[in-house]
Amino acid sequence: MLEYSEIRERKIIIYEDEPCEVMENHVARTQQRKPQNQVKLKSLLSGRTWNTVFHASDKADEAEISKKEIKFLYESKGEYWFSDPNDPKDRFKVDGKVIGDTIKFLKTNENATAMVWDNDGEDQIIKVSLPIKMEFAIKDCPPSIKGSTANGGGKLATLENGVKIQVPFFIENGDKVIINTETGEYVERVQK
Repeated sequence: MLEYSEIRERKIIIYEDEPCEVMENHVARTQQRKPQNQVKLKSLLSGRTWNTVFHASDKADEAEISKKEIKFLYESKGEYWFSDPNDPKDRFKVDGKVIGDTIKFLKTNENATAMVWDNDGEDQIIKVSLPIKMEFAIKDCPPSIKGSTANGGGKLATLENGVKIQVPFFIENGDKVIINTETGEYVERVQK
């Protein structure tokens, strides 16, 4: 059980019988009132978000979460298929809502981390996360124009998976770049 003040960002609690990730929290202490924790929650089952308040007398159950490595195999008609990295025959599908924005950076035969919730003895994958930095090839980007770096900025490039991101002017077709999968931003060019 977590006290009201222990309900912080990145914690996963059970709220209204479902696992919810704490996206933001702020403990407010005013002179006339008792302290309260204002929290923004995101359901890891449905993806919906809402704001709630925990008072000093409130407690919350921390969700029993375990992590396991999984390997992305392929996507077919909106179904995302994964397997155990050590046993390719052990295949299972994960709903796109559970994967969320991570979908655009999934790469075939790449490992990801699954958060598994123990729902009364039944294991349920509630979140899939990728390594923070991943390498992608640039499939298409406009040519560099000499002297255009003076005013800073960048250009729009398309990655091998079809995602468009802002990159610096010196990036060219075929370059490999590191992308931050949490923010979707360019980090650095991989040295050849």
